[in-house]
Amino acid sequence: MREVILDTETTGLDPRTGDRIIEIACIELLNHLPTGRVWQAYVNPEREVSVAALDVHGITDSFLKDKPVFSEIVADFLEFIGDAPLVIHNADFDIGFLNAELGRLGFPPLPASRGKDT
Repeated sequence: MREVILDTETTGLDPRTGDRIIEIACIELLNHLPTGRVWQAYVNPEREVSVAALDVHGITDSFLKDKPVFSEIVADFLEFIGDAPLVIHNADFDIGFLNAELGRLGFPPLPASRGKDT
């Protein structure tokens, strides 16, 4: 069985108020064991990172300014995760942010049931 462990970092706590994803990292598992395949991208959020978020992850605006925007990485991301279940710490948070980004681009949302919360 294929699964993908997934984590995001963001500019803040709420995509409904304009916070955005700044990093996505994924590790592929097969039968619960890492395969060695990983996928990771930093993302230019086209807005500032909040001080509170910066204190958590340390990813600065200056570091992100030359990174691709979400529309430039979305196809590779979706290809990597495929239809695998997503193992996520605080799944509602990460899926909420992913769905906000996908929705801005007209992609269908990821079903909440796809996230297996740790």
